[in-house]
Amino acid sequence: MKSKFKLIAAFKIWIVIYPSITLFLFLFGEQLSLLPLYLRTFILTIALVPWVVFVGIPVIDSIINQISTKDK
Repeated sequence: MKSKFKLIAAFKIWIVIYPSITLFLFLFGEQLSLLPLYLRTFILTIALVPWVVFVGIPVIDSIINQISTKDK
């Protein structure tokens, strides 16, 4: 059962991270390409980690809760 929760948590994080990184690179990739890799990575993580932790995952959790309460 514990591994099922880990799998669900990993899937929720991926659901938020993949589109976020894709959109971020689409919007800022050209400007960031001028910087060294370590700075690009730093800027990407500084912007996206708070987004994922404080916005993305809570939104996904609320959507899942709404869906699961409708099923009951």
